[in-house]
Amino acid sequence: MSSIRVIPTEAGEARLHADRSRYPTAALALGHGAGRGVDSPDLVALATALPRHGISVFRIEQPWVVAGRKVSPRPAILDVATIACLNAIRVRTPLVIGGRSAGARSACRVGRSMGAVGCLALAFPLHPPGRTEPSRLSELCDAGLPTLVVQGERDALGTPDEFPESIAMAVIPEADHGFAVPRKAALDQEQTLALVVEAVLEWVTARIARPTARNGG
Repeated sequence: MSSIRVIPTEAGEARLHADRSRYPTAALALGHGAGRGVDSPDLVALATALPRHGISVFRIEQPWVVAGRKVSPRPAILDVATIACLNAIRVRTPLVIGGRSAGARSACRVGRSMGAVGCLALAFPLHPPGRTEPSRLSELCDAGLPTLVVQGERDALGTPDEFPESIAMAVIPEADHGFAVPRKAALDQEQTLALVVEAVLEWVTARIARPTARNGG
């Protein structure tokens, strides 16, 4: 079941895209990055595939995208809209909060306070492209929740070997920050996105999904 709701926030109107499982065992809320909205291929792939496996997916479309602006606001504003959308989600299953790139950073900052049982970081932007500083590692480490990082092998904002070994990670071969792969890569784009879905499904199912109530409805 798919639906879109307009969510009023202090930063303007956001949209909550819901793809619900008929028999849910977990829920996953995802924020998008600063370069593209909820139509990012990885977010679409997760929203399409996971409900068939008992995981409802909620994609948070930030107000700056809804309003047609080109530049993302500062992190605190992103968190305001993220929190408003999370408060609008009503599920009786465990909730994992995540996102891609900037959305992953926001999830790390707010997930624990919002009652999440896990955090999913897709293409975590460890540092700006072409630089090693400033590092955003502290945001990831301070999430205070079981966390999975799904990172492209060629991500210019942080390759997998730049992360500490203590971070749970799924590496996507030959993929860049958007999980795109070269034309001559061993896996094509569809297969690459299938790997992203598989990694998330396996982690949520094995580590997160369990009988728990949240928000009473």
